[in-house]
Amino acid sequence: MSLSTCSSTYVLGIDLGTTSVKVVLLDSMSRSVTDSNYLPTGADRGSHVVNGKEQDPCEIIDALNQCVTSLPRQKLQKVVGIGVSGQMHGIVFWGANTGCEWFVTNSVCMFKPRDTSQLITWQDGRCSSEFLSSLPQPNSHLSLATGFGCATIFWLLKHRPEFLSQFNVAGTIHDYVVSMLCASKGCSISTQNAASWGYFNTVTRMWNLDILREAGFPVHLLPEPVESGNCAGHTCSEWHGVPANTPVGIALGDFQCSVYSSMTNWTDAVLNISTSAQLTFAMPAGFTPSCVPDALSPIAYFPYFNGSYLAVAASLNGGNVMATFVGMLTSWMNELGVEISESSVYPQLIQAAQGQPDTDLRIVPTLLGERHATSSLGQLSNVSPGNLSLGHVTRALCRGIMENLASMMPAHKLLEAGVERVVASGSALARNEVLRQEVEKAFSLPVVYGKDVDSAVGVALVCSDRLSTEWS
Repeated sequence: MSLSTCSSTYVLGIDLGTTSVKVVLLDSMSRSVTDSNYLPTGADRGSHVVNGKEQDPCEIIDALNQCVTSLPRQKLQKVVGIGVSGQMHGIVFWGANTGCEWFVTNSVCMFKPRDTSQLITWQDGRCSSEFLSSLPQPNSHLSLATGFGCATIFWLLKHRPEFLSQFNVAGTIHDYVVSMLCASKGCSISTQNAASWGYFNTVTRMWNLDILREAGFPVHLLPEPVESGNCAGHTCSEWHGVPANTPVGIALGDFQCSVYSSMTNWTDAVLNISTSAQLTFAMPAGFTPSCVPDALSPIAYFPYFNGSYLAVAASLNGGNVMATFVGMLTSWMNELGVEISESSVYPQLIQAAQGQPDTDLRIVPTLLGERHATSSLGQLSNVSPGNLSLGHVTRALCRGIMENLASMMPAHKLLEAGVERVVASGSALARNEVLRQEVEKAFSLPVVYGKDVDSAVGVALVCSDRLSTEWS
């Protein structure tokens, strides 16, 4: 083993996603990832509530334990900081004196959940528009939506008050992990995650306590807000070889951490097209959003770090639109008696569209609507006998995905904000050359590829940066 390897220290980055857990070890000196692991959680569980979306925390923590166990133990013993990010908006409940059980197996110390609720995720749809409209107006620049932690508590307060009486602590699933690692009696929450729950003012960095108390909301369940990037505490025990008393960062939003992993310069815009699509850039220092939410605006302002904000256009329609198109064609072929797999259809569509560099066919691909325009559905126009080939349709679909996102955040807004280039990544872009071509047409700015957004890497970088400054 080399001297440099012996003297290296590491930061452990953890991301608890909607469907999977990812962990990385980041070399503190080189800021490069040396080891990583990824596992699906299989945590989805049926809900007795109409449109409910719930997950089992035991399955999430089991996947986390497996992921961390797979990392080299000799490196885990040299971890000097832990960063945790995860799926925003959702909520899990536990008791101040329980929450988890620590145990040792094969000489490895770890914890598992005990006496916790199910995780009610950001995808939860139990709060109808009628129910949301019955709630008090938040003092916040962000609109309230179903799946947001505070909206979920309001729903439980009305429909299952006995459920709430079982618990006295609540947080996101990544807040829960940080609390368990630090043996916290209560829960702290970053301003990023607090904003994602609703009823949080990002300027004052305070919950809307007066509004909530007047509505009978159980404010004792609200976590204590902490500035994003701060240290939450220290590990209460050795964990998978990570030493006791290791600093743990306050849990952060997965979106903000994904941006942190890829925004090299403040003048970068970050584009990610995977299942959905997001385009974001940093607002100038001193920017303060309006205190009144604009539900019709396609751009939202998410808290970032050090009091700054990200301007975000988050489209519900991205790679999922192409997946729906491929699934439709496959289904049609199967109904006609031709067995063909989706994996074989996709490359043929891309090849056909590459041979069709332009088209006058127009597709508005908002199959899922948009948060700012929920009734907006897909449209097909300017159809003629000459533009119904696979090449025309695939080209028009890729163009439509980008035109929709560019309509939410036009190129002139990027230029006015001083953006100098677009850093583009995501699984949909990686596999689709035609979509990459349409990205470059949509923005009058250089587009660079190759630096994938990664929340686990991003939270490790945040932790590494803060260890050398604020946490030292």
